[in-house]
Amino acid sequence: MSECKLDHSLEDVHKKLEEQAPFLPEDLYSRFKAFLTSDVDQATLNEAFHLLKKYDLASAEEQQARNAKIEALIQG
Repeated sequence: MSECKLDHSLEDVHKKLEEQAPFLPEDLYSRFKAFLTSDVDQATLNEAFHLLKKYDLASAEEQQARNAKIEALIQG
């Protein structure tokens, strides 16, 4: 994913998560949503936003790769 110079707010990430919820595995969505209730730093918010961005348009292979990155993000 390309480098983005914008900082994305927690609200931005929540909105993006809700937009992409129908396309995410249900258990991953639930754990991701719970993760966002913790104290998340700016770098993590930015990474989370970009993992979710255009998730629905990604190939199945790309979605699996993003799922693995989301898992790693959630687990710290």
